[in-house]
Amino acid sequence: MRRLFEDELNDLHVRFSEMGMMVNEAIYKSVKAFINHDKQLAREVIADDHKINEWETDLERKSFELIALQQPVSTDLRVIVTIMKASSDLERMGDHAVSIAKSTIRVKGNTRVPDIEKDIADMADKVKQMVEEVLDAYVKEDRKKAIKIADEDVAINAYSDNIYDDCIKEMQRDSETVVGSMDYMLVASYLERIGDYVTNICEWIVYLRTGKVVELNSNAQEDEF
Repeated sequence: MRRLFEDELNDLHVRFSEMGMMVNEAIYKSVKAFINHDKQLAREVIADDHKINEWETDLERKSFELIALQQPVSTDLRVIVTIMKASSDLERMGDHAVSIAKSTIRVKGNTRVPDIEKDIADMADKVKQMVEEVLDAYVKEDRKKAIKIADEDVAINAYSDNIYDDCIKEMQRDSETVVGSMDYMLVASYLERIGDYVTNICEWIVYLRTGKVVELNSNAQEDEF
């Protein structure tokens, strides 16, 4: 029975990692579509979102089944809770990728600002890197790496603030860029929220290793957990 439980738990780990890769691909495609003004790619992101939603629902169902049928001990239960909570964060990240894709369709034909779009692309690259890193930290149950990744969210917030300021200046300079700049600010805010969800997953990795629920990017000190 224990061997069967461990196999099912390992399957949950694998499926969570696969979901993470799907979400990261959706983020990458949505930003690529936005920068390249690619409506077709944006529609692909929107159309594929149901797969991410179904994956999260399936993970949740399998997690509840393990809890109900196997009655796991506290350490195993912590693993299952981490997967359930972190997969929910991944699903919300996928929702923000869809929002970026919808912005692509909405702003097609509006006056664009290449410098701001480059900043958005750079911000997206950083977010994508954080997602990849947090998935690796999850697989390795690397608490210290998770804490370090959460610290990187400060740079994502800085990107968002700079893009917001540049958009305001651009709208004041040229009224033709107002509609496009509003969408730039929205896309930056979606990427910022994805960074926040990465931080959430970092917190669940810390919980997985220590059993403590912590708030990273706060005044808490690392040696407290």
